[in-house]
Amino acid sequence: MRKFVVLKKIRVIISLIFFFLTIGLFLDISGLLPEKFYDSVLYLQFFPSLIKFVSIGGLAAAGFIFVLILTLFFGRIYCSTICPLGTLQDIIIFFSKKFKITKKFTKTKTYNWLKYSILAVTIIAFLSGSVLLINLLDPFSNFGKISTNLFRPVYVGLNNFLALSLQKFDSYYLHPVHYRSFNLLAFFYSVFFLGVIILMSLKKGRIFCNTICPVGALLGLVSKFSFFKIIINKDLCNSCQRCVVSCKAGCIDVVKQKINFSECVGCLNCIVSCPSNGINFSFSSQKGNKKENEKKPDLQKRKFLKNSMMLTLGVSALPINKNDLQNLKLTQNPGQKNHPVTPPGSVSFKHFTKLCIACHLCISACPTQVLQASFLEYGFGGIMQPRMDFHNEYCNFECTVCGEVCPTGAILPLDAEKKKTTQIGKVIFIKQNCIVETEGTDCGACSEHCPTKAVKMAPYKGLFLPEVNTEICIGCGACEFACPVVPYKAIYVDGNPVHKTAQKPEVKKIDDDFDSDEDFPF
Repeated sequence: MRKFVVLKKIRVIISLIFFFLTIGLFLDISGLLPEKFYDSVLYLQFFPSLIKFVSIGGLAAAGFIFVLILTLFFGRIYCSTICPLGTLQDIIIFFSKKFKITKKFTKTKTYNWLKYSILAVTIIAFLSGSVLLINLLDPFSNFGKISTNLFRPVYVGLNNFLALSLQKFDSYYLHPVHYRSFNLLAFFYSVFFLGVIILMSLKKGRIFCNTICPVGALLGLVSKFSFFKIIINKDLCNSCQRCVVSCKAGCIDVVKQKINFSECVGCLNCIVSCPSNGINFSFSSQKGNKKENEKKPDLQKRKFLKNSMMLTLGVSALPINKNDLQNLKLTQNPGQKNHPVTPPGSVSFKHFTKLCIACHLCISACPTQVLQASFLEYGFGGIMQPRMDFHNEYCNFECTVCGEVCPTGAILPLDAEKKKTTQIGKVIFIKQNCIVETEGTDCGACSEHCPTKAVKMAPYKGLFLPEVNTEICIGCGACEFACPVVPYKAIYVDGNPVHKTAQKPEVKKIDDDFDSDEDFPF
């Protein structure tokens, strides 16, 4: 018994380490964490690793295989130790017991037809090219949304309060951070999902993991064949039900004296709480359950197949909305965006929307906060995936952060030089909206902010009017962000469905006739 108490403490410590390291990625407002740190922390996150392996392959993206091997040996320790959403549920349960909101758990009814149907439809949708269900159900993706849209604003607000307070004492250890990443849809979704998780945790413990979560369902199937299992010793068990009360997975049946190990998350609460040492974690020969398995055929198979075919039509992405949904007021010319702009390194619209699970890690890490959660810009299938919002900010010329932190390969890493010529879109100029045309005054904000000088000012009616060169434009959006016209811009970026390589701008040499041998001219 003593060794299991120690083992549980080790499990709790490791789960908290994973939890705080993961949430630290989303709260890194200073951008100090290196790329390798992101890779190390996220290596064992199941769906990000699986999708990255499918997209780019290699052992560097094979963390999910290691998780499957761990599950085959010890059961669903991923759910109790590695998954940050699982640890968040455990934290909620811990404090609910401290404040006596939740007193005890009971045996939970199994909903195999539901969880396996969700798993099947999720897999079918992914194989069909849609990650919508992974976006909405994956534990890491949802933890990322909660961290980015709820925890991060609070953290930034606290940082700014302390920074401004310290400045009154001439201390500049902290610096204020401008927060521009608020998105109404992502905020309300995160509030809703966190509310659901809290209610489920308070009422039924880990029922989300055993009913809705596709990762839990998949690992549950693997854990049926685990070499080591938690087993009730019928000779020592006195049916006191302390194990049932402490089991947050609701998987213990004291009457039949058996454990549904496919739903057990490996928290070890039952072993620690048992006063008679009637529960052990040991090698399973399957002999004890053989007769029971023979008497209990899998009656859920037909329901599983039936429900697997349902809702498959609903996972397909709708056509791309070609209008800028944020521009609600009429102006002279709203323009037309034929394609949304996806982040540099995302290769193409298809590549990006097929692999992005909307974990919002790139949104948290983006230094300029130009990445925002989408609504219907990518169609319904791409809801809440990051998009380039040039009304909010622009993409830094040499910044490659989003590709460095992306856990799925939806945004591939770019070096700084390649980033400078990666064309994610092309600039479009609408003369009817420009201040030079409408108000008869010079502006030039777009040209001043363009890093490649794809926008330059040309003589026009005694003034200077923007003139664009799409061949050297990379679509960074600096011109669109700088344009003072609202609500429709006089200059904007239309995305490339497949990213291209822009031409390098010509660098004019400056003639220098200065003679260093002569005296300094002034």
